[in-house]
Amino acid sequence: MKLNIYMIVFGVIAAIIVIAALSTIFFNQNLASASVSLANLTNYGPAPNFQGISAWINSQPLNISQLKGKIVLVDFWTYSCINCIRTIPFLEALQSEYGNNGLVIVGVHTPEFQFEHNLTNVENAVKRFNITYPVALDNNYSTWDAYGNEYWPADYLIDQNGDIRYKSFGESPTSFNQTQKIIQELLESANYTLPSNVVNVRDVLNFTQEISPEMYFGWEELASGRTNYFGNLAGFEPDNITDYVITNTSQADTIYMGGKWYNDPYSMIAESNRSKIILIYRAKSVNVVASGNGKNTSISVTLDGQNLSHDDLGSDDHLVNGTAIVNISAPRLYNIVNASSYGWHTLEINANPNFKIYTFTFG
Repeated sequence: MKLNIYMIVFGVIAAIIVIAALSTIFFNQNLASASVSLANLTNYGPAPNFQGISAWINSQPLNISQLKGKIVLVDFWTYSCINCIRTIPFLEALQSEYGNNGLVIVGVHTPEFQFEHNLTNVENAVKRFNITYPVALDNNYSTWDAYGNEYWPADYLIDQNGDIRYKSFGESPTSFNQTQKIIQELLESANYTLPSNVVNVRDVLNFTQEISPEMYFGWEELASGRTNYFGNLAGFEPDNITDYVITNTSQADTIYMGGKWYNDPYSMIAESNRSKIILIYRAKSVNVVASGNGKNTSISVTLDGQNLSHDDLGSDDHLVNGTAIVNISAPRLYNIVNASSYGWHTLEINANPNFKIYTFTFG
């Protein structure tokens, strides 16, 4: 009996030793994969200069040649892109940590929608998001094309010699951690003293679980293949007002329109007081890129067939007699739901005339 007990004890100890050894190996492998060597980084050649910039915010005009000796992060973004908006706190954290230690961040604002060409709109967005680094308005896609870029957000890291050494597209903790490590390596290589602290990505960014995809409106978007979430049998009728009838709303991640809507190339515009949208989605928060089509208008929002509670209100909602109302005017991203729980929900928007919607995005 004692022998069996000893054998069991020794077996447990042996198992612990094996697990510890495997854990150490796995941990060391993670460290090895996390390390960055400049010798292993691709040199993509000289970074193109900022071209065709119509205005600068937070800075006098800059060019790549005058920034030689610095480490430069060029971030392509646009102010209604939710992925770009979620990236800004990380960039600001990098600015705070490394901005006085050799890093220069330049946000190249390349518009996705026509209203994002407007300087005042971009200036207001820069203030709203508390962006402190320089922002260049690339309204004609000149700098975008010079870099051969195709994405929002997209980051290009440039070394002290003016060469592109790293590219990163989209948003994820892994890519942001990798970006910071390469910044540190480039700064050290350029003989800058690194700060004692580092940016903890998960402290500044909120990554959610799997969510519904971004959804675009407009018949031109359909032609480009970006709109395949439309559930009405009537479909799009280019440059016409269509009176949509909702007969079925059972399909998830599918937009159902009710009432009269004008079919714009890149949006839909409410034409009556009974214009509505119904959508089953998976997320915690819902945003719309929208405008008042040059006027002031509003929408009401319900969730899962009920008025929004205080816990479910988006940052742009306010309650009027128990109903969540969003005032829509300037073209921008509006947060209309910030639910207390992540999961599948049914959203209903009742729109007043002139409500112009471009996209749904989720978080």
